[in-house]
Amino acid sequence: MKTIQVTAHGGPEVLKIVDLPIPEPAPHEVRLKVKAAALNHLDIWVRKGHPGLKVPLPFTPGSDLAGIVDAVGAGVTRHAPGDARVVYPATFCGQCEECLAGRENLCPEYHIFGENRPGGMAEYAIVPEACLFPKPRDMGWHEAAAFPLSWLTSWHMLIDKVSHKLDDWVLVQAAASGTGIAAVQIAQMHGLRVIATAGSEQKCAALREMGVKVVLNYRKDDLKKSVREATEGKGVRIAVDHVGEATFRQSLGALAKDGSLVTCGGSSGPKLSFDVRHLFIKHQRIIGSTMGTIPDFKGVLEGMNSGVLQPVVHKVFAPEDIAEAHREVEERRVIGKVVVAF
Repeated sequence: MKTIQVTAHGGPEVLKIVDLPIPEPAPHEVRLKVKAAALNHLDIWVRKGHPGLKVPLPFTPGSDLAGIVDAVGAGVTRHAPGDARVVYPATFCGQCEECLAGRENLCPEYHIFGENRPGGMAEYAIVPEACLFPKPRDMGWHEAAAFPLSWLTSWHMLIDKVSHKLDDWVLVQAAASGTGIAAVQIAQMHGLRVIATAGSEQKCAALREMGVKVVLNYRKDDLKKSVREATEGKGVRIAVDHVGEATFRQSLGALAKDGSLVTCGGSSGPKLSFDVRHLFIKHQRIIGSTMGTIPDFKGVLEGMNSGVLQPVVHKVFAPEDIAEAHREVEERRVIGKVVVAF
């Protein structure tokens, strides 16, 4: 089978097309004929090599994938050959205290596809049966691959990690990214008012087309002033920040009293500095969040099936063009998600 692999840590040139044997599913596993897989910033870290992230090379990346059930292992009862499926993008034991409580992303054996277990950038992938769900109705394969990780992550941040009420303000940094667009739409779905930032006029225009009323170009607009004006001086109830070093202090400064900053990443860098006095004087919270639960994923799927939530596909690449696909993501030219079609 045609497989994209990271053969060494480095630039996009380390990505190679390799021919591997088609794998066989073990008990309670499913072999998926992959129709499409999407990139995340995680793919860039895996390719480059990241401190603390040990990847056995060569390695198949790709956290987001969707396809057709091709074969099933012994004991599989919920899926059959020919079924169209999307993949919850991580595995878990299903038996520990956290899993039994519906907190799968806290499982000690939680492994993200394409990070600490082989991913979906291949013609076939092996997936535990518990991680497969019906593809949303009337959704194409490119769109089906474009939402799992980003939308799961944003749903968990906004619905599980923080409290809010109708018409509260939420700031979404880098809102034209996959995670950002997901956060914008999930916030709108739940009646929140959004202030979105992006780094180009094209991205800002795309966010306005999604119904965002307050859109800021972070390269030239005054975020502090704009937030103050939009919220009548109060600040935002929630700040969603997956950028890290470049935006963290601005996000914290935009918070209202008793507000929450929730973060799921640091694509611009992991080192943060801030004045802790502002945090405790204003009763604010900084909350870390990674991925999400199966109930979160089901919530996302309901939104996708109803049409309230709609993934945005920036561009579709052939496997042979994977290096250019990585450059597109790495150079931040993307609105939504980059997809590889198999």
